Amino acid sequence: MGRLVMKFGGTSVANIDRIRNVAQHVKREVDAGHEVAVVVSAMAGKTNELVAWCSEASPLHDAREYDAVVASGEQVTSGLLAIVLQNMGIQARSWQGWQIPIVTSDAHASARILDINGSELIRRFQERKEVAVIAGFQGINPQTGRITTLGRGGSDTSAVAIAAAIKADRCDIYTDVDGVYTTDPRVVPKAHRLDKIAFEDMLELASQGAKVLQVRSVELGMVHNMPIFVRSSFDKPEDIDPHGTPPGTLICSEEEIMEMHVVTGIAFSKDEAQISVRQIEDKPGVAAAIFGPLADANINVDMIVQNVSEDGKTTDLTFTVPAADYVRARDTITSAKDRIGYARFDSATDVAKVSVIGSGMRSHAGVAAKAFAALAARNINIRAITTSEIKFSVLIDAAYTELAVRTLHTLYGLDQV
Repeated sequence: MGRLVMKFGGTSVANIDRIRNVAQHVKREVDAGHEVAVVVSAMAGKTNELVAWCSEASPLHDAREYDAVVASGEQVTSGLLAIVLQNMGIQARSWQGWQIPIVTSDAHASARILDINGSELIRRFQERKEVAVIAGFQGINPQTGRITTLGRGGSDTSAVAIAAAIKADRCDIYTDVDGVYTTDPRVVPKAHRLDKIAFEDMLELASQGAKVLQVRSVELGMVHNMPIFVRSSFDKPEDIDPHGTPPGTLICSEEEIMEMHVVTGIAFSKDEAQISVRQIEDKPGVAAAIFGPLADANINVDMIVQNVSEDGKTTDLTFTVPAADYVRARDTITSAKDRIGYARFDSATDVAKVSVIGSGMRSHAGVAAKAFAALAARNINIRAITTSEIKFSVLIDAAYTELAVRTLHTLYGLDQV
């Protein structure tokens, strides 16, 4: 026997037939003797519809009421799944975030989980053999008593946090893919599924563009050392042995992986914009004058490159921001022009970031140099470079994204299973 959290995304619960399929997955684990909590997202497309309704009602709507509206999608799904499970003879009840409670900050639409009291869920596991069907993506701020939501992809974060709170053995994330791949298989057909990946590598993959998991869910898994298993909800429930290891990817600590590959995967993001602020007087406080206002506007800055002129009097600062924040970033910088004192503002929105990730880089030299040579041989110009202990990223023209990803995937031997 074990204790599991099973999380199902929007495509997995898109209609009643798919909810019945989810219920069969849950029944399989219950019949195997496991204690089960299920975390569900809203039906596919429902959150977008609710967000659009808020914008239609008023472009400048109250964030607290926005959360009250968009949290309803998960409430519907959790109730429907509980009904289907009950109809199958399984003890089940739905839980909203505020009922558990999942305590969060008051940053509406992007709240962070502060605490979860899992004692009532555990008591019901033990006394009633009851399945908890939990609405993901939401919680409550105790100071205001208002419903909060965790931001897009927040159901992943809910699931991992609940798994930690109830001391689950594992958190299974059921999605429309059967695991984590070395890169996007739609771009590189030779990409293959990883059996295991370290938390650190998955964190980098998720933050650099891989869409499989929300970054915060991986962070929580790493902090609480909670194994996360990414698997497909479209595998037939009756074909899976609950005591075996089905297809999927286990995200775990490095210690559980026998041999670390030098490179684990290649991530990419086309949702980037490059900004260059040129001929700024090279003096203390200039970087703060640029990045301070961007931070105040909650604009995340990623790659930063600084070039000092030959005479040492001026400097150029180049950095990237998410494409969705480009206009706000541009307006923030231009409105602070007098304080910054720059001569020219340049930008490009047709750029992409390609990242090479692997914990094995720690003990291998020249990993990045090989990539630079391979990209040069393909006439791919690198606009900017950033590095960390287990990752390096290059900024290139968006038109060369697929070519760069395929080149690097082959270069580091990821084409071979």
